Amino acid sequence: MAENDENSKIGPFDLNSKFTRVLLILVSVFLIFAGPTYVSYLLSNILDVNYVASTVSGFALFAVGLLLMWVLIRKKVIT
Repeated sequence: MAENDENSKIGPFDLNSKFTRVLLILVSVFLIFAGPTYVSYLLSNILDVNYVASTVSGFALFAVGLLLMWVLIRKKVIT
């Protein structure tokens, strides 16, 4: 029983809630697709951040999105 309680949480997020599961999936997908494209464009062209720094931050967001997706798959939120 305690194992199920441990597996149904990611940090402060309760995975038994359908809203939380959908929100985490949407955040993961946003980080994977918008991280290296739109965020790096926004940083580079609009906020005038160095191109290398904006590209590195975009790929860092991509890696965070992949990590979150991997955690959601391991916790059986995404089947």
